[in-house]
Amino acid sequence: MEPKKKTYVNVALVISLILIIFDLIGKFANLTFTTWFKWLPSLILILALIVACTSFGKENNGNVTFGNVFGYGFKVTVIVTGIVLIYTIIALLFIFPETKDMALEQARKQMEEKGTMSQDNIDTALAMTRKLFMPFAIAGVIIGTLLIGAIGSVLGAAFTKKNKVQNSF
Repeated sequence: MEPKKKTYVNVALVISLILIIFDLIGKFANLTFTTWFKWLPSLILILALIVACTSFGKENNGNVTFGNVFGYGFKVTVIVTGIVLIYTIIALLFIFPETKDMALEQARKQMEEKGTMSQDNIDTALAMTRKLFMPFAIAGVIIGTLLIGAIGSVLGAAFTKKNKVQNSF
């Protein structure tokens, strides 16, 4: 009996769960706005996609192409993006609504430290950001996760061992 192959949906669910757990840990440990922690989800996603893609290649005994493996990784990415997006919306609206105010305060500090904007300009920029916070967050999750996922899928496809195809000419 052949071992059951992992579907990209199951792999995406596991990766999403890992990313959500790390986000929750970051929120409860007050690490959300630290520079190194901001990059951790991207690193986790890239590494998880590399592992998923190489595992997909092994499950298929190396009878895959770069495109097959990339496609598998990107399908995983699309599902992860959807799940993380839903989690982000729920987290920002219900679980951690204070995140919006914390992010705006962080932005205020950064603008004041630069010293290139007047207080009125800072207030205006933050008022606009407050109104558009959720659309910015949604766009950031979608674009960021798809971009990082594409990078992880390319790397996973590149690292996956593939059998040489014999031409029948």
